Amino acid sequence: MKPKNQAARPHRHSDEITTVYADKHGNIRTAEGVRAMGRIGAENVPLTSADVIPLPESADLMFMPEHTAVGQTADGVEKCIAGTAVAAILPQGYTRTHLPSFVRADGAAPLPLYGYTAVVSHRGELCVAAVYTDENEKWDPANYNGKELKKLVRRTMKELPNNRIVEQVGNCSLNYHCLTAQNLFYRRWECGVPTSPVCNANCLGCISLQSSECCPSPQERITFSPTAEEIAEVGIYHLSLAPDGIISFGQGCEGEPSLAADRIAEGIRKIRAVTARGQINMNSNAGFPAGMKKIVDAGLDSLRVSIISARDESYNAYYRASYPLDNVKESLRYALDHGVYVSLNLLHFPGFTDRAEELAAWQEFFRALPVQMIQMRNLNIDPTLFLRTMPEAVGAPVGTRVFMDELHAEFPQLVIGSFSHYVTA
Repeated sequence: MKPKNQAARPHRHSDEITTVYADKHGNIRTAEGVRAMGRIGAENVPLTSADVIPLPESADLMFMPEHTAVGQTADGVEKCIAGTAVAAILPQGYTRTHLPSFVRADGAAPLPLYGYTAVVSHRGELCVAAVYTDENEKWDPANYNGKELKKLVRRTMKELPNNRIVEQVGNCSLNYHCLTAQNLFYRRWECGVPTSPVCNANCLGCISLQSSECCPSPQERITFSPTAEEIAEVGIYHLSLAPDGIISFGQGCEGEPSLAADRIAEGIRKIRAVTARGQINMNSNAGFPAGMKKIVDAGLDSLRVSIISARDESYNAYYRASYPLDNVKESLRYALDHGVYVSLNLLHFPGFTDRAEELAAWQEFFRALPVQMIQMRNLNIDPTLFLRTMPEAVGAPVGTRVFMDELHAEFPQLVIGSFSHYVTA
C-alpha cells in the first residue's frame, strides 16, 4: 500500500493547496489546478494553508485501494481524480484534523487498521492536515530498531530464562517493532508487560483480534497467562535497571489486564517488596471495577484508560463490551480517590470526536471526574466502517482544534498531549 515516489515539486510558489494522488504505478502525483480537500466524518471539505503542516519526517505514506482521490475545481465543484487517494500515517505526537478525501468504490474491501490522514501539496512540499500535540524524545523512532537489538534481546533472554513474558516481548520487538517491548531490552523508559489473553470488550478497531469478516489484525494476541512470579521477575529487572523506568500492563498484544487482577496485584506486591524504584502503570478499558480496585490497592502508580466517547450510545457501539460505561466511571473515581495519576487514551476520529454532542458529554464527564491528562490517539480504522457502526450525528462537528481548545479553556489543569510521561511524586 505504500506509494513508490513522492510528488514532483511545482516550480511556482503560492498558497494554493493542491490535491495529490497515487497513479497506477504507485507514484504520488500532484493534480495541478485542483484544490485539495480533506474529510470530516463523511463529508469532503476544502482545505486551506492554515489546516496543514509539513509532513513529519517519520510519517509513512500509504495509498487507499478502491478509494478514488477527490479535489475541488476552481469554481468549487468536487472532482474525482484519475488516481487513488493517498494518506499519511502520523507518528505519535501529531493529531490529525482531517481524513483524506475520497470516493469509495462499491463493494470495496475494508481498509487495514491505520490512522488515515489527509495529504496535500503546498508550495511544492507534501503536507498533512494535523496539529502537533506533544513532544517526547523518548518515543522518537530513531531511538529504536537499532542494529544491536537482536543481541540485546538474546542478552535479556539469557538473564531471564524461561520467562514467557520476555519471549513474547522479544517477538514483539523483532517482528512487530513494538517500542514499549524494545525498551525492556534497551533497559530504559516504559516497558510493556503483557498479562492477559482475554478481554471483556470486542472493540471495532482492536489491533490484536478481529473477526474474519473485518480486516487482518496487525499483531497477534498472547496465548498464555503469565504467573505473578513471571510478572515480578520482569518488573524487578526493568525497574531496577532502567532510567525513568515504567512497567505497563495492557499492551496491544493482549486483552484486558484487569481480568488478570489477582496475578497482577500479587506481582506488584512482589515487585514493591524488592524495589521502590520506577513507576507501575496499566493501560486498561477500566470496565471491570472489582479487578481495577485490587490492582490499585496493590500499588498502581498510573492508569491510562482507552476510551472513545463519554456518551453511552457511542461507547457501546464501539466497544461492544460486557460492561457499561458506568463501570469505567466507577473505576476512574476509585483510582483518582486513591492517588493514581489518571489519563485517558482518547481514540480520536475527525467528524465524530468533535461533534457538538460528544464535546458536551466530555465537558460533563470532566466536571465529575477530574482526570489529569488526555492523550489524543488517531483511531486506526477504516473510516467508512467506523461511521457505519457509530450512532448518527446529532450536531455538527466543531473541528479538532476547537474541541481541544474548548476542553482546555474549561479545564486548564487538564494536560492535552499524546504520550505517557514519567510521573514523579
